[in-house]
Amino acid sequence: MAIAAGDLHTVALRTDGSVVAWGWDMWGQTDVPNGLKDVTAVAAGYFHTVALRTDGSVAAWGRDIWSQTEVPNGLKDVTAIAAGALHTVALRTDGSVAAWGWNNSGQTDVPNDLKDVTAIAAGAEHTVALRTDGSVVAWGDNDFGQTDVPNRLKDVTAIAVGAEHTVALRTDGSVVAWGELTGLNAILN
Repeated sequence: MAIAAGDLHTVALRTDGSVVAWGWDMWGQTDVPNGLKDVTAVAAGYFHTVALRTDGSVAAWGRDIWSQTEVPNGLKDVTAIAAGALHTVALRTDGSVAAWGWNNSGQTDVPNDLKDVTAIAAGAEHTVALRTDGSVVAWGDNDFGQTDVPNRLKDVTAIAVGAEHTVALRTDGSVVAWGELTGLNAILN
């Protein structure tokens, strides 16, 4: 029912709520925890894997050198998850965001005034949120302009990120992209 790809591993969510993972397993990123069930979403970082359960709780496993698999105590009511290179992000039912793990570029420093979020995405070292009003907020590494949200960007319905770029889909079907876009500009124009 859903799939996610990490750096060298893949994770799949079956319709019965179970999870299967395969690929390179040097740090346990494909070792699905025993008893994991009732999963509704999966995400994969470089060397870690994340699962969202129907009860709004989160499970994470794999390489934990930067605490990216250490789900914060008390985290509940989660509706969406995202995995960056070495950080993890969760969206709660109240529209707030939690992030943990590697924070060398501020990718887990959720803006204090961030609210009304409907979707999240995590890049290598940046994080992006879509708000109910169709606006986008991005934070973390900006070496390639991946968090420089275009000034007049509005009416966004979906977001996605790569390692060092961000993409937004607008209600009119157009796509806006920014950040490290080597070769992508030629495709979009």
